[in-house]
Amino acid sequence: MIRISVPGTSANIGPGFDTLGLALNIYNYFRFEEISHGIEITGCNKEFSNENNLVYKSMLKVFDKIGYLPKGIKIDIDANIPVSRGLGSSAACILGGVMGANCLAGAPLSKEEILEIATEIEGHPDNIAPALFGGLVISIMEDSKVIYNKFDVYTGIKFVALIPDYTLSTKDSRAVLPATISHKDAIYNISRVSLLLSSLSNGRFDLLKYAVKDSLHQPYRGRLISGFYDIINKCEEIGCLGLYLSGAGPTIMAIVDEKDNDFILKIKKYLKSINYTWEVKELRLDSYGTIIEEIN
Repeated sequence: MIRISVPGTSANIGPGFDTLGLALNIYNYFRFEEISHGIEITGCNKEFSNENNLVYKSMLKVFDKIGYLPKGIKIDIDANIPVSRGLGSSAACILGGVMGANCLAGAPLSKEEILEIATEIEGHPDNIAPALFGGLVISIMEDSKVIYNKFDVYTGIKFVALIPDYTLSTKDSRAVLPATISHKDAIYNISRVSLLLSSLSNGRFDLLKYAVKDSLHQPYRGRLISGFYDIINKCEEIGCLGLYLSGAGPTIMAIVDEKDNDFILKIKKYLKSINYTWEVKELRLDSYGTIIEEIN
């Protein structure tokens, strides 16, 4: 039996729309086994325990590509990444299925080939790449090929996810984006991405409050999230280093000094005062990405 752990991810990090993503220490775990016949899927809701399961469909993509015909497949899922919250749950399921299939077939695919297949299924690499490699990853598409670079982040920060008690689909959050942008907005984001990468690499965390600002997606997606700007203002008031919309949302991600033990208490108190039942979760950067284990 193969056990695979895949980290959750936080894409965009403000201005790096569809380009930046980082891995976090919240995980989905998958166990895979080839059985005599049929499909067995456990650990998820009954409605997903069938051939339409995203993990299983991702496996089929690999089997078809490499020409492997399993007798039967057993999948057990232990999912800890919230679904449709902007924390890479679909990317984790896709990557789990692709890597599980590769392992059962004797591991003929390289990591780069796994990245290409998983990205083809997901549609873009900003969550897939950090989930696979860990850390902060810059990824782009060039002639249908994924080009990526893993980036070292200076120590001293942690992440606090403010996770709403409702979902927001990527489809809906993309539907509110404008079809075109101005030259001014393009320059705005390019400058912020440059500042963001330099700040994270050399520890100038005092610059993050400027670096995570965005003009391409957050102003539009923020309208879909109750209290978005009030929460942002409160987080800044109580001392976060930077704040951004995680992926397509609705999770709001705060970057906090790793020694700051008061931020979580204060933001929980604030959310309770406005009758929000959001989950507040402290997270750290995951540097390892997807891990494969053989278990008895």
